[in-house]
Parts: sequence; C-alpha cells; structure tokens
Amino acid sequence: MLPETEYDLSGDYELEEEPTPTWKLHADSGRIAGMTDGADAMRQAISCILQTERYDSLIYSWEYGVELKDLFGRPLSFVLPELKRRVTEALMQDARISDVRDISFDLETRGCVCMAFTVETIYGEIRATKEVYV
Repeated sequence: MLPETEYDLSGDYELEEEPTPTWKLHADSGRIAGMTDGADAMRQAISCILQTERYDSLIYSWEYGVELKDLFGRPLSFVLPELKRRVTEALMQDARISDVRDISFDLETRGCVCMAFTVETIYGEIRATKEVYV
C-alpha cells in the first residue's frame, strides 16, 4: 500500500543536470590538484576510461574500462573492428556520452594502432585518441 500525502506529486517537473565536479588530474606532473567540471572533466573521464583495463582492478565495477590486452598478437583484420566495438562500448557506459563516431585508424607505426575518434557528450564534441600495441 502506498502512503497518502497532501502534496500533488504528479505535476510537471524539470530535470536539471547536476554539476559533476571532480579532482583535476595533471598528467604532465603526475599530480592531483584542484577541481574541474564540464567539458574538461569529460575529457579527463574519457582518458581514464581508456587507460583502465576492464576486469583488472577490484576497485572498479566490471562496466568500467576497456578490454585491450587480449588484442596483442591478433591479426589486424580482427583487431580493427574489435577495437572500434570495445572502445565504443566502454565509453557508452558513461551516461554523459551519447555517441562515438568518426573513427579512423593510423597503422603507420609498426605494431601500433592509433585510433582517433569524436565523442559526443552533453558538453559538446570531444576529439580523443587511443594507441594500442598489437
């Protein structure tokens, strides 16, 4: 049985996006200092997702990170479509990301696949890259 109340809870509501402040990671110095929000925090989140191997650390849920280590030694005909699928799947776990598109591969460096793509977020489009050694 539902509780009865004197308030009308069926009215129109506006959902507001809450700010997502997070600690600012300074990759060049290896330090964490200050706070960041918005598109900068989103860039940082994308970078962290792509640098975390899924299932390797107990501190992360199994939905966080990307599976890359089993691609080593596999043929490029397998790696390229699988890399596209896995990176897209990993990033789409974040509710702030709506699409991953414009994916391109650079195979000039032997043993390395450089993937460039656009991530569509609630803060706008963000260009990102990921290098995978195969």
